[in-house]
Amino acid sequence: MRSQIAAHESWARTPDRSARTANARKAMLDKFEHQVDPDGTLPAAERARRAEHARKAHFKRLALKSARARRRRAGGDAA
Repeated sequence: MRSQIAAHESWARTPDRSARTANARKAMLDKFEHQVDPDGTLPAAERARRAEHARKAHFKRLALKSARARRRRAGGDAA
């Protein structure tokens, strides 16, 4: 509980949320770029295009898992 309070207070004092999370966003994009082009042989534009699709697929998978969990909690079919 104390850590959550501290986190909220910290975010309340953060003037530029985007700048604070820039390193994390860059690291995630780098992860997807490495996933689609582990050897670094693709042209930068193609690697970026593929990484963006990998990122979208990742978040769609998370959304699907979330929808299934909500359906299970509601007592519906999880398919």
